[in-house]
Amino acid sequence: MLVVSHIAENLELVAQSMFKRNIDIKLQLKKIVELDKKRRTTQTNLDNLLAESNLIAKEIGELYREGNPEKAVLLKEKAAELKSESKIFSDDLNNLIIDLNNLLLEVPNIPNKLVPKGNTENDNQEILKEGHIPELIENALPHWELASKYNIIDFELGNKITGAGFPVYKDKGAKLQRALINYFLDKNINAGYKEIQVPILVNEDSGMSTGNLPDKEGQMYYVNEDNLYLAPTAEVPVTNVFRNTILKSSDLPISLTSYTPCFRREAGSYGAHVRGLNRLHQFDKVEIVRIENPNNSYKALDGMVDHIKGILKELGLPFRILRLCGGDLGFTSCLTYDFEVYSAAQKKWLEVSSVSNFETFQSNRLKLRIDNNGEKILAHTLNGSSLALPRIVACILENFQTENNIQIPKILIPYTGFEKI
Repeated sequence: MLVVSHIAENLELVAQSMFKRNIDIKLQLKKIVELDKKRRTTQTNLDNLLAESNLIAKEIGELYREGNPEKAVLLKEKAAELKSESKIFSDDLNNLIIDLNNLLLEVPNIPNKLVPKGNTENDNQEILKEGHIPELIENALPHWELASKYNIIDFELGNKITGAGFPVYKDKGAKLQRALINYFLDKNINAGYKEIQVPILVNEDSGMSTGNLPDKEGQMYYVNEDNLYLAPTAEVPVTNVFRNTILKSSDLPISLTSYTPCFRREAGSYGAHVRGLNRLHQFDKVEIVRIENPNNSYKALDGMVDHIKGILKELGLPFRILRLCGGDLGFTSCLTYDFEVYSAAQKKWLEVSSVSNFETFQSNRLKLRIDNNGEKILAHTLNGSSLALPRIVACILENFQTENNIQIPKILIPYTGFEKI
């Protein structure tokens, strides 16, 4: 959530920056500034009334002690009037705060100056491409056919148990999942991230604090009876560890990694592009989250990008990095880099990670601050997938297939305990 004072002081600049997102919210920003002025005026009036009421209460007490109840009764009438007036101002203030907050919740983050202009994913900027695209055997199979051939992933069984998008991993398929999770966690831990295990059900406040609510409410599974949501990513519970927290500068940076199953409704997703592991409702992902001092967050973002590059290189998968354009940039992000791995049998690039800097957008909602020598400032939050499993598995199955088996990347063999499927 944007800081109101920043909007008020930089209204034209904020409005212009949103053109990168292809939205015009100048009128909405003006309304936010006007509402905040009313809020502050109402707050001042309420404070003055409450202060006057306190003075009168003290004076009433003194009059009774002095044996002057007649004057005390008159002042009591005045106190009652002030109480009634204060109630009106208090109600007005609460309504203004709600209206202001609702407007702010609809405003996305300000894109960084590096974000390119554009409308769709086709306008994203490729900044790096590495790795060798393999030449596959004749009649190479896509991963969903390989999964069936080697009996390692059963999509139909998952459909029977739950529905489409909930595959069952079997035998070496299950072991490959576990191997990747442990490998990703080990890589993250060795890079300085501390592992944390968090709940996969989150409350509404947690969803609001990271910006998943209300923006992605329709994409999250909801448990009505308990007013809880299934986490779409570990980012939500991990970042909320620091909700309503004041950190010392010496505590930073904070670097955490977590494995969780993730749940996304992906409403309206159908067709060949979501076949097999390409898009699921439940999938495994290892996340990295950082809490940073504002003056170090973009250096940290570059470090996260380099870290994920190193993992993909070790896996031997061809990849590219995209800087997302304004039209494809997430609601909460200032700057996002997407990693895509080449699926050799499908002959297309598949997204396997997003790495983002949110600056103060999440921390303002979280009320996550840094005590910087007595001055309280908002922290910067960052996160990224390191990595999401489904499309990594899809690309390993396709890119490493031979006539008779599927080879396991060398770096994973100590984790799988086998060299081929």
